[in-house]
Amino acid sequence: MTIYRERLWPTAWLYISTALVIPASILVFMPINIVAGYVTAAVLYGGIVLFLLSTAPTIEVDENELRAGKARLPLSIIGAVSTFDGAEATLERGQRLDARAWLMIRGWVSPVAKLEVVDEGDPTPYWLLSSRTPELLAEAIAKSKLRTPDK
Repeated sequence: MTIYRERLWPTAWLYISTALVIPASILVFMPINIVAGYVTAAVLYGGIVLFLLSTAPTIEVDENELRAGKARLPLSIIGAVSTFDGAEATLERGQRLDARAWLMIRGWVSPVAKLEVVDEGDPTPYWLLSSRTPELLAEAIAKSKLRTPDK
């Protein structure tokens, strides 16, 4: 049973900024054929929107594991969970970032959750995930760990 689920959809400004491909395509194809320009613009922008929608990752927590995109992390090896917002989140994604960390960060989602990995055999010290509601993610992990005692 899924306890927490979040899809990291791109924000509106990303769709607006990528819409610049429309006038660019029309300008490039206008000397050749205006209809080709409009068709190319529609196809390119439609492709960009489809790409953005289809690649938006999902974060899910159930009784046994955390899934972030295609990656999976058993709850039993998650230690402390920290959440950061604003300037602190920027520092976690930048100056404080460990090169060995596993990342699923998106530029359009500022807050992050930092999940400590307590498995001695895993060289990854922590996972850093973008999340619009990192507090709810941390809460869901804590609740799931209480339901499933360590084996």
